[in-house]
Amino acid sequence: MSFTPKREGISNKRLLGTQYELLAIAYLEAKHYTILEHSYRCRFGEIDIIAKDDEYIVFVEVKYRKRVDYGYPREAVDYKKRQHILRTAMYYLRTKIGYEVASRFDVIEILETSITHLEAAF
Repeated sequence: MSFTPKREGISNKRLLGTQYELLAIAYLEAKHYTILEHSYRCRFGEIDIIAKDDEYIVFVEVKYRKRVDYGYPREAVDYKKRQHILRTAMYYLRTKIGYEVASRFDVIEILETSITHLEAAF
């Protein structure tokens, strides 16, 4: 999937991040995922996208890089980031779902103009 994000008027890193998250949502919806939450926040952290894919609840981290000078976007999802996502996901499942369900942790990597979806990334 190729795209050209709108950059005009973006002065805040968070706004740019939200724009890429919305592109990731459109990508997931095109793959027939049901989006449950976007930018879910609780006291344990944040998860960019929470979606449903068949029987799975999928927790998605979206990472963007313009170039690979400092590594691929997926490399930014390090141990510490994964631990925050895991704690946040457990809280979400306990409070929103209320029962055990199959879950998965994906990373959507946006590099320049391409999207790579890493299913079950961790």
